[in-house]
Amino acid sequence: MLIHKSDNVTVDLSNGHKYARRDIASGEKIIKYGNPIGYATRDIKEGEHVHSHNLKTLLSDNLEYAYLPEFYDIPKDSGEYYFEGYVRDNGDVAIRNEIWIINTVGCVNKVAEKLSHITGAFCFPHPFGCSQLGDDRELSCKVLSGLVRHPNAAGVLVLGLGCENNNIEYFKQFIGEYDPARVKFLNTQDVEDEIGEGVRLINELKEYANRFKREKIPVSKLKIGLKCGGSDGYSGITANPLVGRVSDKLISCGGSCVLTEVPEMFGAEHLLMKRCENREVFDKTVSLINDFKDYYKRHGQVIYENPSPGNKAGGITTLEEKSLGCIQKGGFSKVVDVLDYGDVLTKNGLSLLNGPGNDIVAITNLVAAGVHIVLFTTGRGTPLGAPVPTVKISTNSALAEKKKNWIDFDAGPILSGETLTEELFEYVLSVASGEETKNERSGFREISIFKDGVTL
Repeated sequence: MLIHKSDNVTVDLSNGHKYARRDIASGEKIIKYGNPIGYATRDIKEGEHVHSHNLKTLLSDNLEYAYLPEFYDIPKDSGEYYFEGYVRDNGDVAIRNEIWIINTVGCVNKVAEKLSHITGAFCFPHPFGCSQLGDDRELSCKVLSGLVRHPNAAGVLVLGLGCENNNIEYFKQFIGEYDPARVKFLNTQDVEDEIGEGVRLINELKEYANRFKREKIPVSKLKIGLKCGGSDGYSGITANPLVGRVSDKLISCGGSCVLTEVPEMFGAEHLLMKRCENREVFDKTVSLINDFKDYYKRHGQVIYENPSPGNKAGGITTLEEKSLGCIQKGGFSKVVDVLDYGDVLTKNGLSLLNGPGNDIVAITNLVAAGVHIVLFTTGRGTPLGAPVPTVKISTNSALAEKKKNWIDFDAGPILSGETLTEELFEYVLSVASGEETKNERSGFREISIFKDGVTL
């Protein structure tokens, strides 16, 4: 049990909620993480519970921003770190040597699933690719082509129907150049026995994949996606800062990390903007934030209708509070690039990626961008997994104990003074070298694609 004591009150903090350390006057800003998370809607007494009944957001519409860079001195790690991975023929690095089935259209989901059951290849059902037009179709193609190109897939079967808008010939322009030994195509309308033909092609891909063996690779080649879901009041205190320290350590060794969930930057975006390495990256970050706010307004939605019911039950009250905790996953490194949907990570360092906070869309965006592993912090718990290893990091030990089949790493001991940075970093290297995460052992691998257009 966590106890906060002052001259006048003793408060149990074990539920992750907030309690006033002193009297707070109505209208006064309430500070957490060194920044305002809202204002008091009435007088609050020392020791009183601070939540939705007496705390309201300060956030409103689009803002004007100034580029005022402020960089942190992050010492370069002097250690030499490696993992056992695979080097592809084109020089890409992978941490898994799998066969993936990528659908061009949802109509062949069940065919893909049957092929997966027969051959052991991994498939990722989705409902897209048929009656989509314009930007929606293009976005589906970009994201799915990112999965086709992902190096963790030693071989890929692109599975189509034949009459869809995203047909294989159209889709090929998004894939670009490919090795025909690594990528095979099958239109199910074109053959009498799609299962038999699919099995034949997958067996050819397996033979190709068997050429690759694990070898020693420097950690500078590792790419990590940063994600949180089902956050609680401890997320910004334990798991997210821990992931931030691991992110900084990896980047100091020459590696790459990607932070997404744009709506969960609202209220903390000014801190990321200070860390943009140059004016160009700053301008792209401003557009990233304001364009997503404009998306909300186009649909007549409240920009700051966040956090979720689960977040609130876990102690998070306002979007500022959620965002200030969320961005801690990005540590203190410089922001070197801003990626749009379907863009592929190219720069070492910390990049920002366009996309919503929705868990399944966000992890798909990260994989399409090329990350090898997703570090996924959670205070409420979730079984969701990406096509790549998805390390679930609990913000509290109670969750880790309750959901042992979901949680890979417990950040709860940080509340007792432990740091756990080296422990999590070493675990990440072990996963990169082949240790399976809970989502892999359970077979939990899912995708979804952001949609904002017309369906015929």
